[in-house]
Amino acid sequence: MALLEIKKLKVAVEDKTILNGVDLKIEPGEIHVLMGQNGVGKSTLVSAVMGNPSYVIKEGHILFEGDDITDASADERARKGIFMSFQNPLEITGVTLENFLRTARGSIRGTKEKIVAFRHELEEKMDALGMEHTYADRYLNVGFSGGEKKKAEILQLLMLQPKLAFLDETDSGLDVDAVKTVTEGIRHFHTKENSLVIITHNASILDGLDVDKVHVLGKCKILRTGDRSLIDRINEFGYASVTEEV
Repeated sequence: MALLEIKKLKVAVEDKTILNGVDLKIEPGEIHVLMGQNGVGKSTLVSAVMGNPSYVIKEGHILFEGDDITDASADERARKGIFMSFQNPLEITGVTLENFLRTARGSIRGTKEKIVAFRHELEEKMDALGMEHTYADRYLNVGFSGGEKKKAEILQLLMLQPKLAFLDETDSGLDVDAVKTVTEGIRHFHTKENSLVIITHNASILDGLDVDKVHVLGKCKILRTGDRSLIDRINEFGYASVTEEV
């Protein structure tokens, strides 16, 4: 059974059709890469799967582990194990990073987290990402640098352990060392049981990752699907080289 299956999805924003006829299937353990020029609907696709009410599903279906979640709320989808790392993470005053993560995990698992054990696990994951422990006591993303915000997103990934994670340009604005740290965090997270969809313009975040499929989005749908060689072709010749024949 596929972990995620999208069938003939049509999505509109303020009555403007952004996606029209998107089909996508992701099996457990796979890493997919979603590419395309700016404004073609990559973030729209992820937001629709996550249940963002601003993105209206006009037609089609979204199945997760065989269950139709097309009309499910965003929190229902999160509890089922779907996660999104934001391109521009929000700042939340009054809620510390640790409290946010402990509350989120407790809600997903339906259990009350033991504070000491949770803090110990959190600090281990922060060490792996090169984050100072003091960030756990700071308000979520408030005063964080761009790089620290992205690391905090990966920290959420490691602590929440979703079944399916969407990473929306998590590597944007990061220096070389930070990208390597984020990639290592992704490798630490990924197993045969969970899956990733990575939206990126920068292939360096994929170094050391076993990419199963690459999808190129454009003209309101997925125009081409292939292996990792598609990325090399795009980097050398541009998107026209893989879409002009479609």
